[in-house]
Amino acid sequence: MTTSPTEEHTTAVRVGLRIRLDNSFSSGPLDGAWWPQSRDLQEEAADLIDHFPHRVGRISRLLYSRPDWDSGGGASSAHKIRAARGFVKVGSFPSDDTHLVVLSMASGYRLRLLVVPHDTNAERAEEIMEQAADDRNTQRPAQLLGLDGPDQSHIGQQIWDDDGAH
Repeated sequence: MTTSPTEEHTTAVRVGLRIRLDNSFSSGPLDGAWWPQSRDLQEEAADLIDHFPHRVGRISRLLYSRPDWDSGGGASSAHKIRAARGFVKVGSFPSDDTHLVVLSMASGYRLRLLVVPHDTNAERAEEIMEQAADDRNTQRPAQLLGLDGPDQSHIGQQIWDDDGAH
């Protein structure tokens, strides 16, 4: 019996949430890293929202970097993510290529997570995530990913200060 690509996709086994957090949540450039399993913003963000560690808190909003996600599913125009626990407001960075998600927690606290590309080699992804979650880390997201580009890691600190989500 053969299966079509569609059947294979729907039966793909997902693994648990791949996230590493810095428990001190210091003032460094990152608070940890997230390694999604695909470039589908809806599916991956819903997984993050529904399985985020309860000890840290509940995600109330999510700000993402457009280049990390496929636009075919509406990533560039997404305003809400439907998760099992309900809808969460989302937005994207006004200028991009940050390789970050900024999570606004229900407590008001914000977390900056490096987005490790889904197709990164497992050994390398674990290494990057460990570095990003190290409270002594001073490297920007692009540096950790081995990319060269301007430092935009500060951008998530200014979004949604006016509760406008734009």
